[in-house]
Amino acid sequence: MTAAGSVTRADLADSVHREIGLSRTESADLVEQVLEQVSVSLVAGQNVKISSFGSFVLREKGLRVGRNPKTGVEVPIEPRTVLTFRPSQLLREAINQD
Repeated sequence: MTAAGSVTRADLADSVHREIGLSRTESADLVEQVLEQVSVSLVAGQNVKISSFGSFVLREKGLRVGRNPKTGVEVPIEPRTVLTFRPSQLLREAINQD
């Protein structure tokens, strides 16, 4: 884990190397392949569900009116697709354990 508390691709590859015993190169390739497949699926418009972890869900947001906080002028916000993450119940419980 980095100093900022984020897990990087290198951290994931290192964990795969330690836990499974693949070479560092194979571990890095495996992590890249998994992340690439998740990305390709999302770009294709498919939601991604990883059992016991959570779901990456694409959601369509319609045209709406926003407001510039400094000037108060109303501005149209174009329709777009947003990506959300919904943790599984197991992950939610693990995070909230005291």
